[in-house]
Amino acid sequence: MAIRRNAVIGGAAAVIGLGALAAFAVPTLNGLREGRHVEESAYATGAKAKADRTSMPAWLPDGATTVNYRMSTTGYDRLLAATVPDGRLPEGCTPGEPRGGVNLTAAWFPGDTRAKATARCGSYDAALVGDRLYAWQDHAVELAALRAG
Repeated sequence: MAIRRNAVIGGAAAVIGLGALAAFAVPTLNGLREGRHVEESAYATGAKAKADRTSMPAWLPDGATTVNYRMSTTGYDRLLAATVPDGRLPEGCTPGEPRGGVNLTAAWFPGDTRAKATARCGSYDAALVGDRLYAWQDHAVELAALRAG
């Protein structure tokens, strides 16, 4: 009986130990995985952003300031925020409903941006809040557009 009780206690301790390990290891591994596949940059101007990254959209005005950019390196998900000259939508942006979801997060990108979106800028959906433009690109929407040619 004592052997059986010790085996049960030992098994329970092993399960608890594995559970505790998973509670700490899984979030850490997910964070490392996400961090490896996401790049983030900040630029003083739109011109500097476009000179540094070929993935920066051409519609971003050279005169935009305080540019923040986050991109997936394994797909087409993008986030972009910039202060735009005159607080107006850039050339290349037209009124429209969002086509895709916001699949990345960043401290500088408000969580309610999709609900405020009223424009499309190239392959990005966008919201103009004051003079700050928030735009994102959804991997699935961009992939479908590329396949359609």
